[in-house]
Amino acid sequence: MPRALLTETLMERTKGLLGKPPLEADQALWIQPCNSVHTFGMKSELDIVYLNHQGVVKKIVPALAPRRTSLCLGARSVIELQAGIINTNGITIGDRVEWIENNP
Repeated sequence: MPRALLTETLMERTKGLLGKPPLEADQALWIQPCNSVHTFGMKSELDIVYLNHQGVVKKIVPALAPRRTSLCLGARSVIELQAGIINTNGITIGDRVEWIENNP
């Protein structure tokens, strides 16, 4: 799984990736709390991974196109990835994801 930036404020969650360059293959944005996303204003597709409160993958959305919305009832957080990463990393429903702090 790519290295993720965790949103910490309402403003970070609201803005998400808007106005930022497209994600690289080794980057991700982990938004919590969150159970829906939109790609209005985005120029590239995103892979979306929805997690429940235990970090278990509830839903995956490969290559969500710009100007679209996606929702997963029961999700606690969302990981946004460069399109294709879900397939590259073999992410499937039922996988467990956890945040590991990287302190260099």
